[in-house]
Amino acid sequence: MRILWQSFLDLDLHAAYITRLRGLLAEVAGPGVTYEVVGLTPPDAHIHRLTELRGGITAIRNAIAAERAGYDAFIVGHFQQPGLDDMRSTLDIPVVGLGECSLLYAATIGRKIGLVTIDPSFIPWHEQQVAHLGLQGRVAGITAMTSDPALFMRAFSDPVAFAEARAMFEEQCRPLLAAGADVIVPAGGLPAMLFRDESSFRVGGAPVVNNLVVAAKHAEFAVELRRLTGIEASRVLAFVKPSPEALEEFVEHTGGRLQEVP
Repeated sequence: MRILWQSFLDLDLHAAYITRLRGLLAEVAGPGVTYEVVGLTPPDAHIHRLTELRGGITAIRNAIAAERAGYDAFIVGHFQQPGLDDMRSTLDIPVVGLGECSLLYAATIGRKIGLVTIDPSFIPWHEQQVAHLGLQGRVAGITAMTSDPALFMRAFSDPVAFAEARAMFEEQCRPLLAAGADVIVPAGGLPAMLFRDESSFRVGGAPVVNNLVVAAKHAEFAVELRRLTGIEASRVLAFVKPSPEALEEFVEHTGGRLQEVP
């Protein structure tokens, strides 16, 4: 089983995270499963819908290339997961979104979900994600740290920066717990990676979902289910596939020939 993970960070600029991500995926991979990671250059550094759109288009192109290269699943390893429905409408292989699978999993281990994002600008985006999944009644609230990728890059190796990031995260959990949240979802791979070595990490008794591991195992599970049952995305309404002409038109007019994936 081969799975391609699409990060929205730059492989070189954010090597501290990418190296840890590759190590984590190798650690949790099931027997016979291999992961490859591709990044985004320039990375998702500007917190704006245009940047998310650009990343989404790149991710869609990489997803098409991944299926053509024989990968068994594609993971959008970015919590906002732009382009997820478009990929699912295009590919036959399973497409997993970091935000979607994390929220759905959290709903199975708690009644009320609290989301902690890394920047206040992402809150409206996450509100739309929650509504898209029909989970409004299951989400206690969304709070935001005031951070950026640079803080997390430092926190991976600097104990002072780690303590700062952890304190900021836990502070944002408190109002969620007060509002009734009994499970916490870090809305991003960076905070999840920061706490990856903390077994059964909890804040105020509430489990904190490691969305990176959830996404990886969800993808493996989806591939196995497809092999066992033949079930793929529904083509009745939401995920109708494009015609070959529409697909090639998209590829040609969003950058031309697809780049090779690892």
